Amino acid sequence: MTAHDELRLLPWAGPDGKPCYLSTDDQGGYVSRLADHIEAFQLGLASQLLEQSDQVLDDETEDPEELNLLAAQLTSALRDVLRVATSRGRTPVAPVRP
Repeated sequence: MTAHDELRLLPWAGPDGKPCYLSTDDQGGYVSRLADHIEAFQLGLASQLLEQSDQVLDDETEDPEELNLLAAQLTSALRDVLRVATSRGRTPVAPVRP
């Protein structure tokens, strides 16, 4: 995942909300495997939320509470996916503001 001399951004934040990093050459170590599993879970959840959002948006009834919940879940999932992309060395492109 990371080059030999690079730190790996982990898929969780520290107690103060700051990023956590792992420095190791052992890709099969416990923390590396745990991070891999959490990243896979996060990506799977994002995929499920995307499918759910298609269903909610196709539904003719617009329930504001359901839309707010979906927006909050999608925001959280997007944050996780961006962290995974950054961790894997694919620096996200800066957002374009209208």
